[in-house]
Amino acid sequence: MADIYAYITHKGGVADDSALEMVAAARKIDAGAAVTAIVTGSGADVDAVAEDVAGSYAKVLKFNLDALAYPNAEVIRKLLVNVLPGDAIVLVPHDTFGMDLAPGLSIKLDSAFIADVVDIEGVDGTDLKVIRQEYSGMVSTHVTADISAGAVVNVRPGAFAPDESKSAGGSVEDKSGDAGDLTAKRTFLEIVEAEVGDVDITKSDVLVSVGRGIEDEDNIEVAEELAEAMGAVVSCSRPIVDAKWLEKSRQVGTSGQTVKPKVYMACGISGSFQHMGGIKGSPFIVAINKNVKAPIFQVADVGIEADILDFLPELTEAINDL
Repeated sequence: MADIYAYITHKGGVADDSALEMVAAARKIDAGAAVTAIVTGSGADVDAVAEDVAGSYAKVLKFNLDALAYPNAEVIRKLLVNVLPGDAIVLVPHDTFGMDLAPGLSIKLDSAFIADVVDIEGVDGTDLKVIRQEYSGMVSTHVTADISAGAVVNVRPGAFAPDESKSAGGSVEDKSGDAGDLTAKRTFLEIVEAEVGDVDITKSDVLVSVGRGIEDEDNIEVAEELAEAMGAVVSCSRPIVDAKWLEKSRQVGTSGQTVKPKVYMACGISGSFQHMGGIKGSPFIVAINKNVKAPIFQVADVGIEADILDFLPELTEAINDL
């Protein structure tokens, strides 16, 4: 079996939740693998992240250079090509950065590429067997890829239960001197922070989130009444923002806000990967949807098959009667 590597994304000196999820994904490829983490960046944040993930990975390769201050996929791709063995299996989170980085990396490494993996069935000889989802999660597809020349695998955030044991006791190696030429045509300009509206959903422990199932702008009041009864905040999926029923600052997802609530109520939300990609920290998910085949039920802790326009008022009344 080829060596397995995981590219770690981080912000403000804190590794993304996907760092622990990719450990679990790697073990489904090879239960006995000693997985190596790759941490890139500039300054003290890189050192902090490298030391932290060493608890979960057998080895951490750290690259601390000014050229890596911003995660430019073109630059990171050149670095990885310079340092990875040709037959490596590389795990990368399936987020906006990972989707930019991984396809081109597989071409440069001349290896297989598999996007948006939600489960791994294992390896049979030189074939890696994984599961992906199509049609917004309505269909699961079983994919087999020849990994004899290596592979780059985009792992969907939240699809694998995080390994929080922190028992690896790995070593950190500063490999900055091996980075090679990191010049790039793409230039970083600036970071534009997401707008903050009247409520900051990223700070809420409980979110009542609405999707297409709310049907009409006037019906959002039903969710607001439930949120008030629960001491929660109303958030939403992208279609609600596109319809201009709620402001962009309340959108959860890869093109919206990233949230880490303790409880997430998905009301009339199908559960596409773009939406689920904005939910971190393994919250307790309650899904309410009249479509029993909605993908949200696959990740929910509690699933309720019901029309939210009927169910939410009843739930609100029951909570107010407590």
